[in-house]
Amino acid sequence: MRRLNDSIEFPPLNEANSDGLLAIGGDLSPKRVLYAYKNGIFPWYEADQPLLWWSPNPRFVLYPNKLKISKSSKQLLRSQKFEVSINRSFKEVIVACSKVERISQSGTWITDQMIDVYCELHKMGFAKSVEVWLDKKLVGGFYGIQFNDDVFCGESMFSHVSNASKIGFINFVQNSNFKLIDCQVHSKHLESLGAEHISRSNFMQYLNPL
Repeated sequence: MRRLNDSIEFPPLNEANSDGLLAIGGDLSPKRVLYAYKNGIFPWYEADQPLLWWSPNPRFVLYPNKLKISKSSKQLLRSQKFEVSINRSFKEVIVACSKVERISQSGTWITDQMIDVYCELHKMGFAKSVEVWLDKKLVGGFYGIQFNDDVFCGESMFSHVSNASKIGFINFVQNSNFKLIDCQVHSKHLESLGAEHISRSNFMQYLNPL
């Protein structure tokens, strides 16, 4: 397993292990994180772990034209129960995501350092948040990285009210012109919305490597 140094470089993607782990270490600077995304790599680690960089094969993605919307979700969208906004409360969204308890993880991977870096990327125009409001209260949302017009790299979502993040996600996908939503790794929730696996080489065709 390659250990990174101060140079903002990563090993070839085919050096990733069967789980998709590509490299360890380096720093979490906005420059390195953005470089990673542009090259099909993302950071994912828990607070008690070293910095881990991933590029899974296959990659879990959603083609917007394959988005599946259930009858109940269609009814919720028509009811306009929720208000959906973009980039209104980025830090509030990422902090809420960091507090979500996940069965497979002993702690959050969205550390304070991670929050600071993504907030900086938001100020630079690369990180986006989608907020879902109910009675003027933030009840759901998600955030991710966008560095070109073709791909949105989703990171994490949260819901304090049933279906809040789902409605936000559907609204976002329907009102965007992306060719691909990067979901990174499999989840049953996103699979129910139409996400599927594609090869890493196919995924890379949508990116703009440096």
